[in-house]
Amino acid sequence: MISVLTGDIINSRKLPSDVWMNGLKKILNTIGPNPSRWEIYRGDEFQLEIDNPAEALQIAIQIKAYLKTLRLDARMAIGIGEKSHNAEKISESNGTAFVRSGELFETLKKQKITLAISSGQSDFDAKINLMLRLGLTFMNQWLVQSAELVLVAIENQSLSQEEIGQRLGINQAAVSRRRKRANFDLVLELENYYSENIQKK
Repeated sequence: MISVLTGDIINSRKLPSDVWMNGLKKILNTIGPNPSRWEIYRGDEFQLEIDNPAEALQIAIQIKAYLKTLRLDARMAIGIGEKSHNAEKISESNGTAFVRSGELFETLKKQKITLAISSGQSDFDAKINLMLRLGLTFMNQWLVQSAELVLVAIENQSLSQEEIGQRLGINQAAVSRRRKRANFDLVLELENYYSENIQKK
C-alpha cells in the first residue's frame, strides 16, 4: 500500500513561478528524490508518491499551508492503493494508487473541492471526505499569519508554543491566538483520525 498525491496550484499565474516553486520543491524533496518520487509538470501541476499512506494527509495540509503563506492554494487528490509498475519517473509509474489519485483529481475542479481522498473503501472515503469538506470551510480561509503558524507547527512537531513563537518572531500568547484562529487543534484531530483509520485498511 502506498499513496499518491496529484495536485495543481490554484491561480498560479498570480505570482511568478519561482516565488512558490522553490518552497514546494523543498517540501517535496523531504519525501524522496525527483523524478522517481515526485515531479512538477505542465507548469503548475505536481505528483508525489508517499510510502506510508498514514502520512499523506499531513503532507497535503503542509503543502496547503505553505501555499497559503503566499496567498495561493492547491487542489489535491490523494489516492491509496498498490503500485504495480515502478518506473524511473513517477509520471510513468502505475497501479491502483495512481489511478485513484488521477481519477479523483479530474473531478475536483467540477466539485469545487480542494482536497479529497480515494482509498477504494467506500465507507471510509465517504466519512473522511465529509470531514475534509467541513475542515476546508476554515482551511481554505487561512490568512498568511495562520498559514505560517500551521506550517511551522507541522514541520516542527516537537516544538513548544514558545519555541514556535521564536521561529515566527511573536510571543507565546500570539502563537496561542493564531493557533486558535487556524483551528489547528481540529486540524490535528482530523489528521489523527485519518492516520489511525487508514492503517486499519
